[in-house]
Amino acid sequence: MIFEDGEKSKQLSFWPAVRGPFLTFEGGDGVGKTTQLLLLKERLRSEGIDPVVTYEPGGPEGSEDIRKLLLAGTRDWDPLCEAMLHCAARREHVVKLIERKLAGGWWVLCDRFHDSTVAYQCYGQRVDPRHVEMLRQLAVGELRPDLTLLLDLEAPGEGLARAAARSLKATRYEALGEDFHRRVRDGFREIARKDPERVRVVSADGTQESVRERIWDIVMERFEDKIRRPERLKPS
Repeated sequence: MIFEDGEKSKQLSFWPAVRGPFLTFEGGDGVGKTTQLLLLKERLRSEGIDPVVTYEPGGPEGSEDIRKLLLAGTRDWDPLCEAMLHCAARREHVVKLIERKLAGGWWVLCDRFHDSTVAYQCYGQRVDPRHVEMLRQLAVGELRPDLTLLLDLEAPGEGLARAAARSLKATRYEALGEDFHRRVRDGFREIARKDPERVRVVSADGTQESVRERIWDIVMERFEDKIRRPERLKPS
């Protein structure tokens, strides 16, 4: 996915700014997170909002370097070391991009965030959650998404098949097998169960258009005042 930094022409520093909303998209491989994030971006643009679009692991240059190690490499990482690498990339991402944009009033849409580390490393690779919580505090401090959209498929194998169809070569995670991905799905659903106010589960079954409408309904329920406000403040 291409990182998008918003339209530079809209960055008018003389406008006062309020903190922007932070939305994350989560879910297993092949559930359609990236597609739905880009559809939401276009829907927001039609409402006059130009969001910053980013993803994990990745974003700034240092985070991209770590992404290559984690996804494209063949190294068999120790699971805790892998969690540390994800959180190192996240720290760089938060400090150099996400926090700055939110503070300037931008909407930020992020494809994966810390919930993925919990689901993949704690549930999938069985890293001690206490260790990952310590890493979270170091990496992001008090930063939390305002809304997390968790795309969910009943059968993890369907998502893996979708992922395989779009790519000639599976990433390290896609290649880990259905049992691993079933644990990951269970992890995501447990995260949603514990934090239902922030995490909204969205069925990824059906057409792209039907999933898009489910997501838009949730976004409007949470942010209608920000979207339809007639004199919305411009980001700086």
